[in-house]
Amino acid sequence: MQNNKEWQAAYSVIEQLEQAGYEAVIVGGAVRDALLNRPAHDVDVATNALPEEVKSVFPRTVDIGIQHGTVLVIVPAGPIEVTTYRTDGEYTDHRRPEKVQFVRSLQEDLQRRDFTMNAIAMRLDGSYVDYYGGYQDIEKRMIRAVGDAQQRFSEDALRMLRAVRFSAQLDFAIAADTMSAIQTRASDIAFIARERIKAELDKLWVGQAVFGGIRKLEESGLAAYLPGDFQAEYWRGFHTEDKLLGWAYFALLQGTDWREIVRDYRLSNKEMAFVKSVLSAYEALKEGWTNTHYFMYTAQELEAAQYFARLRQLDAALPQLSIRELQAMLPIQQKQDLVVNGADLLKWSGKKGGPWLKDALEDMLTAIIHHELQNDRQQIKNWLEQHYF
Repeated sequence: MQNNKEWQAAYSVIEQLEQAGYEAVIVGGAVRDALLNRPAHDVDVATNALPEEVKSVFPRTVDIGIQHGTVLVIVPAGPIEVTTYRTDGEYTDHRRPEKVQFVRSLQEDLQRRDFTMNAIAMRLDGSYVDYYGGYQDIEKRMIRAVGDAQQRFSEDALRMLRAVRFSAQLDFAIAADTMSAIQTRASDIAFIARERIKAELDKLWVGQAVFGGIRKLEESGLAAYLPGDFQAEYWRGFHTEDKLLGWAYFALLQGTDWREIVRDYRLSNKEMAFVKSVLSAYEALKEGWTNTHYFMYTAQELEAAQYFARLRQLDAALPQLSIRELQAMLPIQQKQDLVVNGADLLKWSGKKGGPWLKDALEDMLTAIIHHELQNDRQQIKNWLEQHYF
C-alpha cells in the first residue's frame, strides 16, 4: 500500500530534507488511510523548513500556495506538496485563517488539524507521531475533533460536514462531544460556499455507510441548513461507487422542485443533464420501457433508474435481460447509423424544409428502432412515400 509512486516520491522528499538538516514527515489523510489499509492518492509532506529553505533543497519547485507555506516539489517519482509547520491566525469568516504563522514544532502544526485521525504524522523510518490519540480513535473507529471541538468548528464550519462525510466514508462513529459541538454550531454551515459543500457530498454518496451518514446529517442538525430534504430512511441500502448516482437519487427524493434544489449545489451542466435523464428514465419505467427508451438513454442512465426503482420498490415491469443486452439487440445504436438523412428526404420529396421534416425523421427512426422498418435506403424511401410524400 505504501510502495506506490506517491509514497516513494514522499519518501524521497523527506530523505533529501533530512539530509539538509531539516525535519520532515508524512501527514494527514495518507497516514490515516495507511493505518486503515486503504489506498492513499494524496501523500503530503510537512516540514520545519521554511518555504524558501525547501526551495533551496530541490532544483525543481512550484509556488502553489507559498503564502500558506506550501511548495510543490518535483522529484523523479512525481510531484509532492510540502508545507511548512504552521499555526493558524484568527478565523473571521468560518472558512480560512486571516494569516498563518510558520513554526518549527510538529506538535503545534498537528494541533491545528481537524480530527485526531488526521493529526498523526509518520516519519521516514515508519514510526508514528501521535500527540492527540488519533491511532486509538482509529482503532475505535471514532471521529473526534482535535482539542476543543467548538473551536475547531468555529474556525472552519466545513469541518462539521467533513465529520459526517468521514462517518459515511469510513463507517465510523462520531464522538459524543464532537457531535454535540456540531449540533451547537450547525447553523454556521451557511457560511460555507456551496462548491465546498458539494465536494463533501460527492464523497458522502460513495461512502461505505451512506444511510448512517445521512442519519448523522439529520441528527447533527446540519441537514436543516442545507438545501433540500435528505430523508435518511430512503437511503437505507443505498450504495454506489459513482457520485452522480448519489446526486440523481438525492434529486429523485426532492420531488418536482429537484432542479432548483440540486442546482443550488453548483452541479455542472453535464452533471445536471445526467440527473435529468435518470429521473426521466425512472418516470418512463412506471409505464414500461420500450425500444425507444433503450435507444435514447445510455446504459448508465437506465441502470441508475432501474436501481432506484428497486430501492423505492417501484411497482414496475423490470426487463428480464440486462439493459446492455437489450441495447445490443437494437437495429441501430445511434442516429448516425441511419443510412438516410434530412437532405435525402428533401431530395426525394421535392418539398421545402419545415416541421414535417423533423416529424418524418423522428417517425422513421422510431419505426426502425421498433423493427417495423429496415435501415435500408430503398425501403425507407418507399415507407416515406406512403406516409409523407
